[in-house]
Amino acid sequence: MPALFSRSAGRLFRILIVVGIALAVGIPVLLMAWVRTPPATGQHSAPAQPVEFSHQLHAGAFRIDCRYCHTTVERAATAGMPATETCVPCHQPVWYNGPFFAPVRQSLATGKPIPWQRVNDLPDYVFFNHAIHIRKGVACETCHGRVDQMARVEQAAPLTMGWCLDCHRNPAPHLRPRSAVTTMGWTRPADSSESGAALARRYAVKPVTDCSACHR
Repeated sequence: MPALFSRSAGRLFRILIVVGIALAVGIPVLLMAWVRTPPATGQHSAPAQPVEFSHQLHAGAFRIDCRYCHTTVERAATAGMPATETCVPCHQPVWYNGPFFAPVRQSLATGKPIPWQRVNDLPDYVFFNHAIHIRKGVACETCHGRVDQMARVEQAAPLTMGWCLDCHRNPAPHLRPRSAVTTMGWTRPADSSESGAALARRYAVKPVTDCSACHR
């Protein structure tokens, strides 16, 4: 009885099976790798803003504390964005009346807030509370990077679940005294008795990895 398929057809079927298995395994692996890359996570993205506000100038050269503009960071889940009126007092009329401040003047005239573009944007299913992190000694630059060196703010961290869990599993190395949480470029003194472990005990910081901590 003659063979149902020729030898060449049999080889082709075997090749197709191998290719199918490789695709079934390889595509999910590649996708899992891709979602951790900066283009997928948004890391290093720096969206254009309606006003070219320079953190490098304000937080860097002028050393304005983060809390001057982000007033609710110590007591609320969100850090808060400053009211348009916050931008006015420090600037001389020559600046305020120039084209650079046109969006600010329009906001004041219409009563509508300046449409700032969010830089660090977590998914809706993720709950993040700024206040609890600040109270536990987690600094602004831990997540936001050296904003005092950014003319245009960019997303400094990947903000992936794995990145967050790395800190939650071992928070001590990321802690500093509460008095230094807004300090940019802070380094832990080599001979300081306030090590990360000591701060963790002082602020009652414990590893938190249960799902309900961030997904509520």
